[in-house]
Amino acid sequence: MKSLPYIFLLVLLTACGVNRHSFSPEKKYAPEQLQKDFTVFQSLLEAHHPGLYWYTPRDSMNYYFIYGKQQLKDSLTEAQFWKVLSWVAAKVNCGHTTVRSSKQSSKYYDTARLGKMFPLSVKAWNDAMVVTANLNRRDSILKRGTIITAINNMPVSKITDTLFEYISTDGYNTTHKYQMLSNRGNFGSLYSSVFGIANTYKVDYTDSAGKTGTTVIPVYNPVADTVQRRGTRPFRTATPEQPRLTKREIRMQRLNTIRLLKIDSVNRTAMMDLASFARNNGLRKFFRRSFNALQQNKINHLIIDVRSNGGGSVSNSTLLTKYLADNPFKIADSLYAVGKSSIYQRYIEAHFWNKLFILLLTKKKQDGNYHFGYFERKYFNPKKHNHYDGKVYILTGGNSFSATTLFASALIKQENVTVVGEETGGGAYGNSAWLIPDVTLPETHIRFRLPLFRLVIDKTVPKNGMGVQPEVISLPTIETVRRNSDYKLDKAMELIKKDKAARKTGQQ
Repeated sequence: MKSLPYIFLLVLLTACGVNRHSFSPEKKYAPEQLQKDFTVFQSLLEAHHPGLYWYTPRDSMNYYFIYGKQQLKDSLTEAQFWKVLSWVAAKVNCGHTTVRSSKQSSKYYDTARLGKMFPLSVKAWNDAMVVTANLNRRDSILKRGTIITAINNMPVSKITDTLFEYISTDGYNTTHKYQMLSNRGNFGSLYSSVFGIANTYKVDYTDSAGKTGTTVIPVYNPVADTVQRRGTRPFRTATPEQPRLTKREIRMQRLNTIRLLKIDSVNRTAMMDLASFARNNGLRKFFRRSFNALQQNKINHLIIDVRSNGGGSVSNSTLLTKYLADNPFKIADSLYAVGKSSIYQRYIEAHFWNKLFILLLTKKKQDGNYHFGYFERKYFNPKKHNHYDGKVYILTGGNSFSATTLFASALIKQENVTVVGEETGGGAYGNSAWLIPDVTLPETHIRFRLPLFRLVIDKTVPKNGMGVQPEVISLPTIETVRRNSDYKLDKAMELIKKDKAARKTGQQ
């Protein structure tokens, strides 16, 4: 019986090995398989996507579909096929229409951790690219704040233009695309997917002293580089001085990374960090307690940071808006789907329930679309209890997306609200979203997101394909990135300081 644990461990390790090696990144799919998947991909977009021709004319979209299919004359790996699909999907100009790898591929890379990686993370904007992190820690040249001017003899402007071709965004928004490249690890991942992985990279740079130069850096190998790295931290174990966290404490730590209220009662200023509107984060209770605390502490200035908030539940974003809005507000001037059924419905996640939702809660109108009339007519009233009437500063950026755009759009015209930072990643006029099932393609099992509803937030906003524009612009500079300073928060604090000074002058 003593050998039983060892037998169990052997079986477990063997099973893990089988699962890991059941997927091979080198496996190629025949052109017939790829073309079948592409047909499903194109057909579902044409049948169900309500914004397919919103920002891209039909003849242009047809050209992109034809071009994509022409790339499938030879066998391709999943990664190569993903590249074709992502290029086509990006042409829809819908930030919710994105392509993901198969579950088998994701599981393989999550467990194997064998892939080599491009070592640099960057902050990119307006043809500028600055190093923010380097996995090769012994590199004394390409450290934070170093300007990159070219990689492998390709100027950064051409690199970003090329990578933009594979990034989905609402309309013609480039702020979101730059931010996607700037999110930690994203640049290296996309760069490797598009240009391929190499053992070394030639990087042209300008350092903090203004000196230009060229260096060659190695690819980051997680297996070799992690083992050889000095000063790796030992495994942490619970001690009497540092007891093991309870499940509740672990959950609270996780929730605090998603939503957190910090109050400076002396200066009567507060900051609400809000990284998501997703469900299961206790936001209803969090909002109730937060706005009660703001009242109890007589807070005059509130900063709401939604720079990293990619959206989530519209109910949650609407609830927060209710605590701040001074008048009844709408979140949709129109909201509709274009179809209910499909010959490829077996590939659509939760298709039965989505179809039932459209059948029961929408009505087909003369335009042939299935309108969700409740939200097209509904005005939401502000909260009366613990309603916040002080000054509000909403920090936005390229990651502010989807339901976060609804939140910013509903409040930006309000006199006591100031939007600070950069254009939101989500479209100001509207987006294609609401119900967004995954579609799994039958041959390669690559997945893509398929928005089913078209939402026009505010029909009076220019249909120019841009996000919500900040009232006070705060953009990155090479120096702020080099110092790792929070320039948007600094701008909000500067506005608060000015407001306090003006109030003090008015009282004298």
